[in-house]
Amino acid sequence: MPTVKIRKIVTFVDETHSEMGKSISPATRRAAAVAVIENPHANEYSEDLEALMLIGEELGALLGKKCVEALGIEPADAQSYGKAAMVGENGELEHAAAILHPRLGKPLRAAVEKGAALVASSKKMGSMGQVLDVPLGHKEAAYVRSHFDGMEVRINDAPRANEIMVAVAVTDSGRPLPRVGGLTHDDAVGEDGLR
Repeated sequence: MPTVKIRKIVTFVDETHSEMGKSISPATRRAAAVAVIENPHANEYSEDLEALMLIGEELGALLGKKCVEALGIEPADAQSYGKAAMVGENGELEHAAAILHPRLGKPLRAAVEKGAALVASSKKMGSMGQVLDVPLGHKEAAYVRSHFDGMEVRINDAPRANEIMVAVAVTDSGRPLPRVGGLTHDDAVGEDGLR
């Protein structure tokens, strides 16, 4: 039985084919899926944020799957991931934390097959039309610098005062033209989440 009340889901795909006059082939691709949901704790203080934690679990699976589908890849071909939430004015920052941290990661990892590294995250308070930055990091190894990245998402009518925007981003590649060293995607082992 779903616990989350979704007003809308918006999916974005970003493909970079050229950078600084150099061709990027294959193109680097990032996808983000954003759910605009009702905040069950709007206008109230509650010690018990279990409802938001359950919502995080539901959205980790749903939004992760939508990103993989938007990229048209197999789950195992996902290379990096991230998560973020923006809470409308009648909520609090802890509402975003309750969605993002205790339970969203496990179903997101299942949607992209494995994922040994921590899922990069950000949270903020905001109003309709504000930009939400979704940080990205390699799903298996935090030291893969080519995948330190981020993706902006914005929805003109969200979040409303009693809503939360929850975003997941997934890529099938790193940044265009990476050249700052560190492990490469092919070198990542993915056992400790670092290397």
